[in-house]
Amino acid sequence: MEKEKLTYKDAGVDTKEGERAVSLMKEHVKKTFNPNVLTGLGSFGSLYKLPCQGMSEPVLVAGTDGVGTKLKIAFLMDRHDTVGQDCVAMCVNDVLCQGATPLFFLDYIATGKVTAEKIADIVKGVADGCVIGQCALVGGETAEMPDFYGAEEYDMAGFCVGLVDRSKMIDGSKIKEGDVIIGIPSSGIHSNGYSLVRKVFFDRLAMKVTDYVEELGETLGEALLRPTKIYTKAVTSVLSRVEVCGIVHITGGGFYENIPRIIPDGLGVEIQENTWKAPPVFSYIQKAANIEKEDMFATFNMGIGMMMMVRPEDAEKTVDCLKEAGEEPSVIGKIVKGTGVTICER
Repeated sequence: MEKEKLTYKDAGVDTKEGERAVSLMKEHVKKTFNPNVLTGLGSFGSLYKLPCQGMSEPVLVAGTDGVGTKLKIAFLMDRHDTVGQDCVAMCVNDVLCQGATPLFFLDYIATGKVTAEKIADIVKGVADGCVIGQCALVGGETAEMPDFYGAEEYDMAGFCVGLVDRSKMIDGSKIKEGDVIIGIPSSGIHSNGYSLVRKVFFDRLAMKVTDYVEELGETLGEALLRPTKIYTKAVTSVLSRVEVCGIVHITGGGFYENIPRIIPDGLGVEIQENTWKAPPVFSYIQKAANIEKEDMFATFNMGIGMMMMVRPEDAEKTVDCLKEAGEEPSVIGKIVKGTGVTICER
């Protein structure tokens, strides 16, 4: 008996749909290109000319990250055009912390079933993030993996490369006692702490993403899916005018894990609580789940997505630069003798 013929599509991989997805995403990707991009979409390797003019010792800075379980909020809302910005932000913001200029970005998307329109929406978010982050989306990969992911599920990760002259790298080594900490607001939860968030709202409180929350002034889903802010404009506006001693991206681990990553031995950080206005989602989470304040600061950004450490005499200029870039910065603390991070009531 002749065996039935089997195709790749029969196994759950539709290469034609993948090609259609690439066709739909091209218009989004092209808007991120600049003269340094030397290849179009679809080449085996992406080529990018390094803009090293005026640098004595160019250094590449790389960062990679994903979006985490925030993607489950996108699944519940069936909205997929913003999580790409989250992916870009998590990588670009890390690169900025070293004083580097973001150059280019690549993405990886794995899904149980390729639907061209959904993939194009995801990549649109990536491209939007690259425009904000001032970097080129030079390539990526979409993997269709049936039986590994559910048909409606996907995961994504990104990779960013930046460039900085070695003499201008920021690593925290110049931080000293008395330096001032400038906080730059977050847009909300960003992309960390969502396993706890989901447990609070969906398991404990049995809420839905469509529920309107009076305290938030919007639906739960809108508050939870708001994209991570990208700080390229803010950071570059300061670096061109102020000597910045340290930059911290507040991601997983909150204040207590991220700030000490750049603080020299023998020094600690004193943060003055209530010197900034946090989005209401944080107080709502804390109240709804009865979470201790210390655990909140150890898990979430608490309304501060990025911090800059500068000399006291440069604090006012730094704040002015950030305001000119459209931010609402606050002086939130200082560097002190000691160790670790202390959250003080004002």
